[in-house]
Amino acid sequence: MKKLIFFFVLISLLSCGDYIDKPKNLLPEDKMAEIMADLAINDQATFMYPNSNLEAGTRYVLKTHNVKSADYVESFKYYVVKEKMNGIVEDAQEILLKKDPKAEKYVKDKMSKTGNTENLPPLSR
Repeated sequence: MKKLIFFFVLISLLSCGDYIDKPKNLLPEDKMAEIMADLAINDQATFMYPNSNLEAGTRYVLKTHNVKSADYVESFKYYVVKEKMNGIVEDAQEILLKKDPKAEKYVKDKMSKTGNTENLPPLSR
């Protein structure tokens, strides 16, 4: 009986190779980084201007990149499961710093004031 249970457990473990299938319209990592950088800017705009519409801004960002929201969500899930999201976020952060070089000083100042540098990606490589 123990051998039979072990056999079924072994077969079930071997059959589960991936947790998620590769999406049909997977966005490249560099495009995901660009979109995430633009979404971060959109998020800050809605923070600065509370009467603005976050959803409309998100739709605009996706439309400017010619990406469907479902494709973005599926690609996001895929990269999270495949543990590639940290690299994409670091690339998005670099894109943001290229767009606004003053942001690096602001982020460093905030990090030094709070003293919380854990779990934050490096600002420059």
